[in-house]
Amino acid sequence: MSQLEETLNLQLRHLGVAPAEREYRFAAIAAGGPGRGLRKRLQEAQLRDWRFDFAWPDKMLAVEVEGGAHVNGRHNRGVGFEADLEKYHHAMRLGWTVYRCSGPLIKNWEAAQLIRCLLSSMRCGCDVEESADAG
Repeated sequence: MSQLEETLNLQLRHLGVAPAEREYRFAAIAAGGPGRGLRKRLQEAQLRDWRFDFAWPDKMLAVEVEGGAHVNGRHNRGVGFEADLEKYHHAMRLGWTVYRCSGPLIKNWEAAQLIRCLLSSMRCGCDVEESADAG
C-alpha cells in the first residue's frame, strides 16, 4: 500500500466509513471468480485481472489513488495512462463507478469527504461545508 493509500485509508476510518476491500479483483469476479480457468474466462470476456485500490462491491464504487503526477509516474505516461483508461472503461462497462483521486485531494481530506458522501448517497450533492469539518 502506498503512503497516499494508507493516508486515505486512515482518513476513511476516522470518518467512520465502512472498510473497503483492498486490491479488489473486479474483473476476476466479473469473469466468474478466481480459480481454475480464470485466464481463459478473462480472455473470453476481454478483461484482464485488474484490481481496484479500494472497493465497496455492494455499492459498485471503486477508488483509485493516482500517485506520481508530478514525477512523471506510471499513471501519466503514455502506455500507463492508456492502460488505466482501458481498466476504467471496462470497470464502468461492468457497472462500477470509479472515483480517481490524487495526493492533494487526499492530503486536504477532500477525497475522503467525497467518498463518504458517495457511499452514503451514491451521488455528489454533498454540502460544501462538510469538508471544513475534516481533520
